[in-house]
Amino acid sequence: MSDQSIPDVEEVLAISDPGEVDRHTHGFADRLMINVGNVVSWMFPILMIAIVSQVFLRGAGNNQAWLDDAQWWMYGFAMLTAFGYAITTNSHVRVDILHQNYSDAKKARIEVFAIGWLLLPFIALMTDVLVHYSWQSIISGEGSSSPNGLHRVYLLKATLPVLFLLAAAAGWARFKHNLKTFTDTGLATQLLWMLPTAIFVGWRLVHYAAYWVIYFTNAEIRPRRITREPFFDHTLWVSVALVVALIAVGLLRRRRGDN
Repeated sequence: MSDQSIPDVEEVLAISDPGEVDRHTHGFADRLMINVGNVVSWMFPILMIAIVSQVFLRGAGNNQAWLDDAQWWMYGFAMLTAFGYAITTNSHVRVDILHQNYSDAKKARIEVFAIGWLLLPFIALMTDVLVHYSWQSIISGEGSSSPNGLHRVYLLKATLPVLFLLAAAAGWARFKHNLKTFTDTGLATQLLWMLPTAIFVGWRLVHYAAYWVIYFTNAEIRPRRITREPFFDHTLWVSVALVVALIAVGLLRRRRGDN
């Protein structure tokens, strides 16, 4: 048998266990995402059993509303986990037919730009939105719309920002992995390659920090009126200034290191 007919080990792993591909390059965030994904993947056979069971129960005239709820609970949780898993293992489906013909350096630059300027800002935005969304579900004790359904749906919604944070860690790890293939991974370089993400995250941190400072130091103002204070009209620009300052510090440190 010729060597050409023997499949490459990496190709076999990419099909059988994507989490083992390039394991020696994985950091803590990579392994965390892969280990969580390996555990959560067991939900899919359980989900199939639940679907088949419900089909038979409906056919017998004994529909179970809680089983319907359980199905979309498991599906939603597993699919959001798979989102971060696909980022870490680079196993998501690509529709760019040109990408496969690019050089490794060009692929890395495209990945870094796509993650830093497109993916991570989306994940940061969704995490911010879902924190409020899940908190409202928790304090209201949200349940199923069906009398016989699963009535603690807030437990599922509470996992949404956590899963997006996990995906953010996976994206950031993949970002650094690609970045170091063509340039340094210093502070300034990272901030420039993920500028929209840095500005958005900084904006939200400044916003929340200002909110809680006012909340704890000014008992006379109502919580709903705090964000109407004049300072909140400038939090975005404060974030921009902080990011620019950090980039300047990073460039200065790199210059001193070169000297």
